[in-house]
Amino acid sequence: MNDKQLQEFVTNQAKTIPLGRVGTPDEITKAVVFLASDNSNFVNGIEMFVDGSMAQI
Repeated sequence: MNDKQLQEFVTNQAKTIPLGRVGTPDEITKAVVFLASDNSNFVNGIEMFVDGSMAQI
């Protein structure tokens, strides 16, 4: 897959995401860091979707 094909794929995927864009690695990292930190020590038994609201539709 070349760069143009990749960009077209990302653009088409973004149209299907309620937020209208794909997530960044930094956004995923923030969720992982939160769950791995002491800030989440009282979080128990949840599903945390980091998907731009895809699971909500």
